[in-house]
Amino acid sequence: MAVRAVRGAVQLERDDAEHMRERVAELLTAILERNSLVPDDLISVWFTATPDLHSDFPAAAARGLGITDVPLICAQELNVTGAMERVVRVLAHVETGLSKTGIAHVYLGAAGALRKDIAQ
Repeated sequence: MAVRAVRGAVQLERDDAEHMRERVAELLTAILERNSLVPDDLISVWFTATPDLHSDFPAAAARGLGITDVPLICAQELNVTGAMERVVRVLAHVETGLSKTGIAHVYLGAAGALRKDIAQ
């Protein structure tokens, strides 16, 4: 098994705690499914949120999915003029047999525009 990093992002329609939990849970589920991972494969997960999101911690969605024994951390994304608004990004470190090129990075909805080079 190797340690790999999996990236992902989702744009929210509004800054609402329930909406954030739903969309981040959707993102995490897609990351796990598209990479044939289970929660035990997770080593740690970093979440960032743009400065306009403050209704909840993105990590709360992971806890809601039952991911309770994995270190999670939330941080604020840089406030860059013209950057996409209402975005939650994920960087998950995982144990997997996949090669670096075999990793499926997941960018849902409009967030696909952030990384067209690696979005799947």
